[in-house]
Amino acid sequence: MLKAAMKDYPKVKVLFVCMGNICRSPTAQGVFRDLVEREGLGHLISTDSAGTIDYHIGKAPDRRARETAVKRGLDISDLRARQAITEDFLEFDYVLAMDRDNYADLQAICPVGQEEKLFLFLDFAPQLKQREVPDPYYGGPAGFERVFDMVEAAAAGLLERIKAHSL
Repeated sequence: MLKAAMKDYPKVKVLFVCMGNICRSPTAQGVFRDLVEREGLGHLISTDSAGTIDYHIGKAPDRRARETAVKRGLDISDLRARQAITEDFLEFDYVLAMDRDNYADLQAICPVGQEEKLFLFLDFAPQLKQREVPDPYYGGPAGFERVFDMVEAAAAGLLERIKAHSL
């Protein structure tokens, strides 16, 4: 009976957004997706990622992001870049910006009445005392490792929030 009831339970939908959707947001999606699956909540929570610009549409995550993920036991090679659109605010329960610039870009396309869905992703990792996930694109491998660490912390906090408020 419980399993049948859970099948009808509405999914919580989470969208991760950075500028190009090839470094930070696919990393965040991959980390969160893995955490959700390990917690046995994949039937209740779905994920996606997007960018605020259209430059990388259809491309796989940056090679360095994929390599960092593989080193940590994740595969994000199935993800493809897309651009965030206004309708995302109607589709998703959480729209998570990686930095303040992305947040401002998302505010500009957010329909009236949907503003409560928009967050800085690191709002879910207050222990980091940093509000923005830095863009590792122009740096070396250490930047991707640092982003991964930050994303892991925020993903854990986000899942706790979802469990407490939505499941």
